[in-house]
Amino acid sequence: MFRLSKGAEYAIRGILHLSMQPEGKVSFVEEIGEAQDVPKAYLAKIFQSLTKKGFLKSTRGQGGGFTLIKPPAEITVNEVIEAMEGPIYLNDCLVSKDACERETFCPVHELWQKAQTSFMDVIINCTFEELAKAGKVKREKCESKSGAA
Repeated sequence: MFRLSKGAEYAIRGILHLSMQPEGKVSFVEEIGEAQDVPKAYLAKIFQSLTKKGFLKSTRGQGGGFTLIKPPAEITVNEVIEAMEGPIYLNDCLVSKDACERETFCPVHELWQKAQTSFMDVIINCTFEELAKAGKVKREKCESKSGAA
């Protein structure tokens, strides 16, 4: 089974939460962790890493917390995943030209290449601005359904 690490998944949830906040709003790890169902201590470590990698600004002291350095429209899902996990490859044979001695005659290699290209196209072109807008629409639908009951 292909799957992201919990760290990458939680990083995406954290960045998404910050993307849904008003520009410049400082958010606390406790608040983000609770809203995104992420353990606070784990999220704090992830956010330290994302701060060092240039995604977040950390403010210490009273009223401290985290904000995005770049606008959500300038942050892609791919960037966050690669910041947490490194380059993404669906199979070892895609890592480099000489990674697999079967490449020239293996029909599965072409399948992996097509799948890799499609997958990367989706996550490279998906920004956190898009995800934040979609999240707000979904939240509004859920709230209207629960209010109508």
